[in-house]
Amino acid sequence: MPERVETHDSEGVDFGWVMQVTFVTTILIGAPVVAIASLAVTLPTWQGKALFAVRVGSVVWFVTAVVVYLYARRAHSEA
Repeated sequence: MPERVETHDSEGVDFGWVMQVTFVTTILIGAPVVAIASLAVTLPTWQGKALFAVRVGSVVWFVTAVVVYLYARRAHSEA
């Protein structure tokens, strides 16, 4: 039976950390952003509400992912 590997020394950005932080941050920031943005738009149907949330939420997710990645890359280069 092979030996278990308990630790590893990653080179570069830890993408697992980036994905986890992006997920949590997007929920914490994205939900209020979508709610506030929806106040300025008339959304008569549930389909319209869902599509609006997806459109705005995807932009929030993308921006959050880029910012978290750049932070992780900068923090790793300084270490």
